[in-house]
Amino acid sequence: MSPPAAESYLTDGRTVWSWLTTHDHKRIGLMFLALTLFFFLVGGVFALALRIELLTPGRTVMGHLAYNRMFTLHGVTMVWLFMIPAIPSAFGNFLVPLMIGARDVAFPRLNLASVYLYVLGASVTLWGMFEGGADTGWTFYTPYSTTTGTAVLPVLLGVFIIGFSTILTGLNFIATVHTLRAPGLTWMKLPLFVWAIYGTSIIQVLATPVLGMVLLLVALERVVGAGIFDPARGGDPLLFQHLFWFYSHPAVYIMVLPSMGVISEAVCAFSRKNAFSYRMIVYSTLGIAFVGFFTWGHHMFASGQSTFGSGAFGAMSMLVAIFTAIKIFSWLGTLYRGSIAMEAPLFYTLGFMFFLFFGGMIGVAYATTSLNLHWHDTYSVVAHFHFIMVGATVMAFLAALHYWFPKMSGRCFPAKLANGAAVLIIFGFIATFVPQFLLGNLGMPRRYADYPPHFQSLHVASTAGASLLAFGFLGIAGYLAWSLRYGAVAGDNPWGSEGFEWKSASPPPTHNFSTPPAYPTGPHEYAREEVPHAA
Repeated sequence: MSPPAAESYLTDGRTVWSWLTTHDHKRIGLMFLALTLFFFLVGGVFALALRIELLTPGRTVMGHLAYNRMFTLHGVTMVWLFMIPAIPSAFGNFLVPLMIGARDVAFPRLNLASVYLYVLGASVTLWGMFEGGADTGWTFYTPYSTTTGTAVLPVLLGVFIIGFSTILTGLNFIATVHTLRAPGLTWMKLPLFVWAIYGTSIIQVLATPVLGMVLLLVALERVVGAGIFDPARGGDPLLFQHLFWFYSHPAVYIMVLPSMGVISEAVCAFSRKNAFSYRMIVYSTLGIAFVGFFTWGHHMFASGQSTFGSGAFGAMSMLVAIFTAIKIFSWLGTLYRGSIAMEAPLFYTLGFMFFLFFGGMIGVAYATTSLNLHWHDTYSVVAHFHFIMVGATVMAFLAALHYWFPKMSGRCFPAKLANGAAVLIIFGFIATFVPQFLLGNLGMPRRYADYPPHFQSLHVASTAGASLLAFGFLGIAGYLAWSLRYGAVAGDNPWGSEGFEWKSASPPPTHNFSTPPAYPTGPHEYAREEVPHAA
């Protein structure tokens, strides 16, 4: 007689207290998912308010100070409360132990502590918003951030606390991958998502303390008047830029590397092929994590740094583009002559590849000093950032949400609605930010609440695109919420994927596996005869 099926992690303790005190990595991942989705909603509301204000020249719905506070809060919320933790803390927590055959992460209590540190930091940041809100932009550039009368200090403190959550999460993943891999699961058998989380964790542990240090120095200058960054007190504002971007450019890869890991998994699953050039994808992941620490100066071409410094930083930035191109060509090679299944995760995967390629090519142009000086501080920079960061990260986040929704919930979602929402969101992103590229080429500066009348048509087009995005996200929220209760039972592996996380039941039992899994091959090893000769 076979042993009885283990109880699902969703039903092993149904009280609120059982969730708030859980050490189960899967429940902690879902808690992070719920929190980051909430802040994605908050940041999206801020973004729509900005687009409504920019519908017309002059004042539309808010004054200039309110506009400055609004785009600051939008940036802080989207960067530190959504994009940085969304994939590593939510999907990484849920999936990494499942993918390596472990029962949990290395430090379960530390994992739960990272949730509460995130909640504490987010609460302090929100309190700062309601206390008046900072108006410095999400970069907190000095000397303005040390002299403005708005509530900068609680926002700085909130982001500082969130940094500890990020560091603990990274430490936990590094220890988990090193110490808890199942027997037979060698480094070159690890799923590509695990490699992406591992590379991201290295950046989180090494770079985030620099952010904490620089935020504390800004707070110290505001409280006691220390002359660190304010030139009126003998400080150097460029020192702040060097310290801030030393963290913040690697932070770009804290957002993008996990997204690349999601795409690597989805491409293999929906083309039913193992990864084209697995090792090159792994090495390019580690290459991006390493080189990303040497590219911060390309944010400072207009700061007066030396010609040699600008050239060196530009060359290192282009090196990152080479590693990224390796991944894109590997994904295309995986799709080539695969047994393609056009499901919602693959729609988002293709959207990610478009935004990464388009935004990455423009990033190479920005790494050229002459072009960078022309586009510096214009709407072109806003559009580039949103293409490569928001567009790509959100595409990967939605691909992960749809791909692993049956694994997390045990339910399926309506495929036609999901495919339609995916198309709407992809075209909504394009419609929102392509007009902003054009605005930047025409010389429209960013962070301005007012503009000359001849820019209005492009702003109206951008706001219309943002409306498409809003409708698309509302649609996703609607059908996924419906599917949690009424969706068809998914079965253990509805996609027929050979990813290691699908070796367990869906939803998984509390301790992940009823019997220890075996790993005779690498992930996504599909039988050759299953793949037809034409896509």
